[in-house]
Amino acid sequence: MSNLLVKDQHGVRWIFFNRPEKLNALTREDIRDAHRRVQEAFEQGLDAIVFRGVGERSFSAGVHVESFRNLSTAEARALISELRGLLDAVRTSPLPTVSAINGYCIGGAMELAMACDIRIAVTHARFGMPEIKVGIPSVLDAALLQQHIGLSKAKEMLLTGDLYSVEEMDKYGLINQVVEPDALDEAVERMLRRITVHSKAAIRSQKRLFEVWQNTTLQESINASVNEFALVFGEEETRTAVEKYVKK
Repeated sequence: MSNLLVKDQHGVRWIFFNRPEKLNALTREDIRDAHRRVQEAFEQGLDAIVFRGVGERSFSAGVHVESFRNLSTAEARALISELRGLLDAVRTSPLPTVSAINGYCIGGAMELAMACDIRIAVTHARFGMPEIKVGIPSVLDAALLQQHIGLSKAKEMLLTGDLYSVEEMDKYGLINQVVEPDALDEAVERMLRRITVHSKAAIRSQKRLFEVWQNTTLQESINASVNEFALVFGEEETRTAVEKYVKK
């Protein structure tokens, strides 16, 4: 059974990792359930998605290490493909996505945080990609790490498997905001109010462009941008937003 807690409040889907006794480490069922909940959020007309850990110690320790024991090549491919499905769904979601990082953010959980649009972390949060210590490489959205913190620091982090403070990750550019633990949820809500007040059509368009910009050449990105700009004017919501802004 999945260990997730899911709450929909004021148009926001909060997905809680709920194994505090295991630092909220993810089982395969958790991964499958999270993937489904992310996909359903847009279909159900919600405005945003937030990931958070239960308790005060950990956002998530990533995929539970027990999941890696005695895997064949085929089984390993199946496991990592399930995690890939979740991360792809988060990264490409039409909805704004936020990681509310309330403690340890490790391995696959750090990849999830990088797949999100926004990362807000508490002062005692710690970050790491310890896969190398387990005997496996860091994969999937770890490919984004060098863009967040620079190639040299990313290589250090991935090759040592060490943990890093939120101060260091903030200094290198990974974190959007660092807050005291009791201010985390309000900081997330404030950020979402700043984002979700805007046209949903424009947000969806911008999210599509993020993915194009990430995966194509400059010229292809510009071409896609021209197309998105034109298409968004086919939305009544766009005309309403423009008119409202002009009348300010």
